[in-house]
Amino acid sequence: MTNTRKTHFGFTEVDEDAKAGMVHGVFSSVASKYDIMNDVMSMGIHRIWKSAMMDWLAPRAGQKLLDVAGGTGDIAFRFNERADGQAEATVLDMTESMLVEGRKRPEAEAMGDRINWVVGDAMALPFPDNTFDVYTISFGIRNVTRIADAIAEAYRVLKPGGRFMVLEFSTIPNPAMQWAYDRYSFNVIPPMGQIIANDRDSYQYLVESIRKFPKQEEFKQMIVDGGFELVKYRNLSMGIAALHSGWKI
Repeated sequence: MTNTRKTHFGFTEVDEDAKAGMVHGVFSSVASKYDIMNDVMSMGIHRIWKSAMMDWLAPRAGQKLLDVAGGTGDIAFRFNERADGQAEATVLDMTESMLVEGRKRPEAEAMGDRINWVVGDAMALPFPDNTFDVYTISFGIRNVTRIADAIAEAYRVLKPGGRFMVLEFSTIPNPAMQWAYDRYSFNVIPPMGQIIANDRDSYQYLVESIRKFPKQEEFKQMIVDGGFELVKYRNLSMGIAALHSGWKI
């Protein structure tokens, strides 16, 4: 029987079976300009958020990291640096062109055989149970068709005692500030995408997808429902982004 369940692609309702291909198209289109656009869109603040993520993770030498929707390797490189260059990292992404861009970065050469690049799906990870010490996903889980399935897969591949951490755009608790942020997002980011990446539509999708993502408490409950314990979150930049953390006990 054909799957006719619906989900969202930004503000548009689509068949679940269609979403992964549409997301793949977005990131294939922007891959070569992805890192530049991150800096421009956030005015460099994404670097502060990622540093906050590393502060909370406190990477250690010998840990095995899985960074899902890892794109060009930004989180994996930071994790390894914080672990004194002694961590192992696997970067998984559904879009091969993003991984190709990551392999070009000098940090990839410096990590050598301590980093692996894998094309794969967050909802069906190609790894055995109890493989990794840490699972991260940054600005990627909102693009997954079935978020609960991705959380379940994260739980499966983590070792007992493993850490799950998500960095994602979120909701500002102050309505007036959220309104101002929405005006910036919808009126500035898509035109910026047109200028820098020659792709307005992909960045229109990105700002719409942020508004469809669950709020902080709702997403926290999804992580709890996925089996994780000691689940907490921290707002970043007043809630423009948030870090969610959980443990597989």
